[in-house]
Amino acid sequence: MPVALEDIMRLLCSISEERKMRAAVRHSGRGALVTGAVAFVGGLVGGPPGLAVGGAVGGLLGAWMTSGQFKPVPQIIMELPPAEQQKLFNEATAIIRHLEWTDAVQLTMLVMGSEALQQQLLAMLTNYVTKELRAEVQYDD
Repeated sequence: MPVALEDIMRLLCSISEERKMRAAVRHSGRGALVTGAVAFVGGLVGGPPGLAVGGAVGGLLGAWMTSGQFKPVPQIIMELPPAEQQKLFNEATAIIRHLEWTDAVQLTMLVMGSEALQQQLLAMLTNYVTKELRAEVQYDD
């Protein structure tokens, strides 16, 4: 049976939703930049103690700037352009190629029944989000 792109995208959405994966796509770099800049200024103004205080203040400011900027990974997956979805599809298919299924529901049940497959797919998805999208991944508990 030919593998359907939609089935794989639904599977990845199910796994990332169950693990409550969220990612900050745009603003995580800006938060890191602010943290570094404030630490630098603190070091210039106050020497070593200023560096410590600047790092702490910059970290809090950077965290505040990126808070609320996280989006659920399933939403990010579904908003990806077709070319990016195809990349994810190719990587996921390499992991689950030995499985046989008829629809997305059966595929999801097969994968959710295997902790090893879930871990492989989560690692692939986390790697994709951090490397390709340059996003910071967060798991809500």
